[in-house]
Amino acid sequence: MSNETAKSCYNKAMRPKKSPAARKEKVYIYGKHALVEALSNTPGVIRKAFLAPDLHDPKLRKLLEEHQIPVSPLGASQGKELAGRDAVHQGVIAVMDPSALLVPFDEFIANLDFSKKPALALLGEVQDPHNVGAIIRSAAAFGISGVLIPEHNQAGITGTVVKTSVGMVFRVPLVSIGNVNHTLKTLKEKGFWVYGLAMQGSAALGAEIFDTPSVFVVGNEGAGIREKTLEACDVTLSIPMHPRTESLNAAVSAAVVFYEWSTKHPESLA
Repeated sequence: MSNETAKSCYNKAMRPKKSPAARKEKVYIYGKHALVEALSNTPGVIRKAFLAPDLHDPKLRKLLEEHQIPVSPLGASQGKELAGRDAVHQGVIAVMDPSALLVPFDEFIANLDFSKKPALALLGEVQDPHNVGAIIRSAAAFGISGVLIPEHNQAGITGTVVKTSVGMVFRVPLVSIGNVNHTLKTLKEKGFWVYGLAMQGSAALGAEIFDTPSVFVVGNEGAGIREKTLEACDVTLSIPMHPRTESLNAAVSAAVVFYEWSTKHPESLA
């Protein structure tokens, strides 16, 4: 999917589409880079910014002014209260509406270019926000067209996710889905081949040619992919590795698989 199409999806997603409770949800993101990425790509997700009085960043301040984002001074102790004790916020904290960042599945799939045999990542109960952020970053790096995120039993978009993704949450489409198995059924009907990332997979990564649209299911850090979801997979992929290592974590496994797919689709990196 082109950058223009992805931005179109995001622009349409600026309209609140969730329940009243979800619309009230807010997330604090922090750091200059994260806020600049948001304002440059999806400014509609930012509701307010807090800046340290001594912050000198003309580019950031100009973007805030252009998009008419309310700005308040960041108090000396306010950073720890909003972003957390260990957050390196660089004197920049913003309030983000995560519901505005997510693209509805039906809208996303209607704009997807199937002729390019795209690949998608589907998160299946990934609980660690660091893993979620890292998977999103790898998806952006290797040309994955979208990251599908279930509404339930799944880590959502938090400040930690944004920080770990290095702002890539604002560049790669994040797609809200309901039931994982129903989503996979819909994708299969549209010609997608479903790959489950599993330690004891039925096929070794490297043997697949990925000549159809692909969706890669990344399971829970401890339990892996749920049994019913595994049954929905066409292939379970394992990553060959040295016997001294039992496994890789969810985010690293996803990165390796995304890279392997990209070698079969070099146009995805253009």
